[in-house]
Amino acid sequence: MVRKQRSSAVVGSTKSSIEVLLAEKVDSLGEQGDIVRVKPGYARNFLLPYGLATIATDHNKWMVVQHQKRMAELEKDRLKSLKNLADKLSKHSVTMEANANEDGHLYGSIVAVDISKSLKENGFDIDADSIRLEGPLKELGMYTVKMQLHEKVKTEVKVWVVPTAEKS
Repeated sequence: MVRKQRSSAVVGSTKSSIEVLLAEKVDSLGEQGDIVRVKPGYARNFLLPYGLATIATDHNKWMVVQHQKRMAELEKDRLKSLKNLADKLSKHSVTMEANANEDGHLYGSIVAVDISKSLKENGFDIDADSIRLEGPLKELGMYTVKMQLHEKVKTEVKVWVVPTAEKS
């Protein structure tokens, strides 16, 4: 008896693999939006039922390309605004008051959170995670503090640590 060969029920598949579009990041497979080839059983039994992927039809591929274009434009605009912010920050200096002894050693220390709070008071919305201190500031003086707003946008800000004004 001659057996009929079953046709592939899934669009974009071959006998040994199928093209799927990842809806979420899958370890050891790819990132969200990637188009990957997997075994039909893996797609049918794991990726598709759990919503981790969808079949990579021409329409889905086109939608991903359009989405990636929009995301690239948004990232470009975000980088531009971060560069403008970096330019403003590089021209700005922060003055921090702290209690110190006669030798100029602080009784406490100034850390990234303190600098971030001072910048926020001056109208710059900078998180402490963006401030790159090599260690806490423990003496009076002027410091150049590095900041990384994005992997491609870095700047520096001047931080003046002055003694607290005495009240008389």
